[in-house]
Amino acid sequence: MKGFLIASVRSGAGKTTVSLGLMAALARRGLKVAPVKCGPDYIDPAFHAAAAGRPGVNLDSWAMTPAQVMGLAARQAEDADLLVAEGLMGLFDGVGHESGRTGSSADIAAALGLKVLLVLDVTGQSTSAAAVALGAKLLDRRLTILGVVLNRVGSERHRRLCGEAIEALGLPVLGALPRDTTVELPERHLGLIQAEETDDLAHRLEALGDFVGRHVDIDRLIDLCDGTTPAVAGPASLLPPPGQRIALARDAAFSFVYPHHLAAWRAAGAEILPFSPLANEPPDPTADVCWLPGGYPELHAGALAAADGFLDGLRAFASDKQVHGECGGYMVLGAGLVDADGTRHAMAGLLGLETSYEKRRLHLGYRRARLFSNGPLGPEGAVLSGHEFHYASILATGGDEPLADVSDAHGGASAPDGSRRGTVSGSFFHAISRMD
Repeated sequence: MKGFLIASVRSGAGKTTVSLGLMAALARRGLKVAPVKCGPDYIDPAFHAAAAGRPGVNLDSWAMTPAQVMGLAARQAEDADLLVAEGLMGLFDGVGHESGRTGSSADIAAALGLKVLLVLDVTGQSTSAAAVALGAKLLDRRLTILGVVLNRVGSERHRRLCGEAIEALGLPVLGALPRDTTVELPERHLGLIQAEETDDLAHRLEALGDFVGRHVDIDRLIDLCDGTTPAVAGPASLLPPPGQRIALARDAAFSFVYPHHLAAWRAAGAEILPFSPLANEPPDPTADVCWLPGGYPELHAGALAAADGFLDGLRAFASDKQVHGECGGYMVLGAGLVDADGTRHAMAGLLGLETSYEKRRLHLGYRRARLFSNGPLGPEGAVLSGHEFHYASILATGGDEPLADVSDAHGGASAPDGSRRGTVSGSFFHAISRMD
């Protein structure tokens, strides 16, 4: 099977534009594209799935073991013609110093034997773009640069100056995208507007496929791809199902669920029962456990506070069954949520947590958590790897017991975090894998 990884040297350089455009253009040719997103990202995989016509998957060299990465890659590549991976941040950006386990896109490319398609935003540059390309070529000897796509090119002269300097290094320039804001996707504070909320998504992806197809030599790109060595299928379940029947909140306020979790839970025989809190639906009372994922409850706080059917049903469910909330779900399990305008909205009150989105402060990074007690995430003492990314602040915890002892990826001291009360638990920590 052939494949490649799309990367840049920084965020905002055009990786997602190129990735979605190529996935759409390749799928239009009748190729079966296996989409991959590097790192802890909930939003891009949904766009990948829409563009490629095949579910996406996340691969993360920090939060997953090498065997887990290879196993997920092998399953994702089954019956596919081409694996197309989108990197995160800059190609080499990661944490720590353990070789192959930094969370960088470079680690994933090296582990899977994928060559790198380098996207360079050449705004304000000409020949100097070659220095950036050369640095990317030389910095990590594990990697091979497949070729370069220039982005935000201002003119034919601009393209020629950048392209000739880069090709003099022996790096093929496979495309040059002109500046065009009409193909950009709308964004909000945690990234792109979610795929299911994006107006006329099919038309936007078709336009991206046309745009990239016109300006990138796709035939040459495919010819330059080497066949990758098929990964050996390894552990499928990075987080065992929390129950046999899982009531899963699923709508615009609760959408941050890793595709590999849902696939693994179903493969293990679990049944997922989606419900919409925004539609005032309660969790299915026949379920064994209720899972409230992250999302954007801060944008829907008024509607959630008024959803009596959902809140009453959730409280009844929690009277004798386990309920867990991640990030946004954790906020909704709390007593109150203050929105961006400073208005407090009463939430479920199953935990004493009070949160505020009025004064935004970024909380971002990998986390390692050791559970203090048995629960939906695993048994007491289980260690999980995951990620935190939100702008909310904790005003109070209400005296609830902490869920886990949590540390970051930079060697800082661990500290109690999250909340648990009876059958209910939650934290801002998104679990990616359990390190069994």
